Amino acid sequence: MLNTCQPKESIVRGVKPRVCILHTDGTNCDQETAYAFSKAGGDCRLIHVNQLRCGAEKLSDYQILAVPGGFSYGDDIHSGKVLSVEMASFLSDRLRRFVDDGKLVLGICNGFQVLVRTGLLPWSELGSIKATLMQNDSGHFECRWTNLLVEQNHCVFTRGLAGTVVQYQAAHGEGKFFTDEITLQKIEQAGQVVFRYAGTACGQPTQDYPQNPNGSLHAIGGICDQTGRILGLMPHPERFVETFHHPNWRRASLGEPHGLPLFRNAVAYAAQTGAGY
Repeated sequence: MLNTCQPKESIVRGVKPRVCILHTDGTNCDQETAYAFSKAGGDCRLIHVNQLRCGAEKLSDYQILAVPGGFSYGDDIHSGKVLSVEMASFLSDRLRRFVDDGKLVLGICNGFQVLVRTGLLPWSELGSIKATLMQNDSGHFECRWTNLLVEQNHCVFTRGLAGTVVQYQAAHGEGKFFTDEITLQKIEQAGQVVFRYAGTACGQPTQDYPQNPNGSLHAIGGICDQTGRILGLMPHPERFVETFHHPNWRRASLGEPHGLPLFRNAVAYAAQTGAGY
């Protein structure tokens, strides 16, 4: 299925990196994610997981894999669990090759939940679950705009954004990042925290509700793997790639839509490195 969104920005080498927007029953942010990547210069395809399983589509033909938000398979058992089992079981060899070839993986909201349940986050170890996204401390679904401090680290997706505060919309019921203390310290020491929920636009990380909408440990809103090429985050950058996406766009001086640089960085990296061409 082809995405109908038309790209509006060119990329460095003139060859558009191909982006696999993975979806299945219950995914509902695939079109928005495709639009964001297309606007950043990517050549997007909406690919059902069954197309990869049966071989109708080859993951190796793509340079970027995006797992969008939604409620894959109704979030039966746990959020993202069924899709993560499919990926780690039926697509494991292809996923390993994809990552080993230096390509990019992005998981947003339900996609983040999928990536931690496959083991791709935090350490690219398929089948080894070291963290999870738990039910929000509030006990209910949270839908609100959040301030996120972008940390200084090696993440490909946030190059040039370190130290800034971005505003993305959070929309989840199970978004509390949780793991054991040893794993948490390893993630921190390796500089794998990419986003932290911030109390104000000044960027001070917070555990206070509702600025931290779920109670995540260390205010973590998103992490990357050790290479910086796999990113998962709970809030939705694809929902702010046009100025008018923000509820306060008529009154505030927001500058460039805060979500767009994340997708532009990914497309530029894939174009520059040529991984998988």
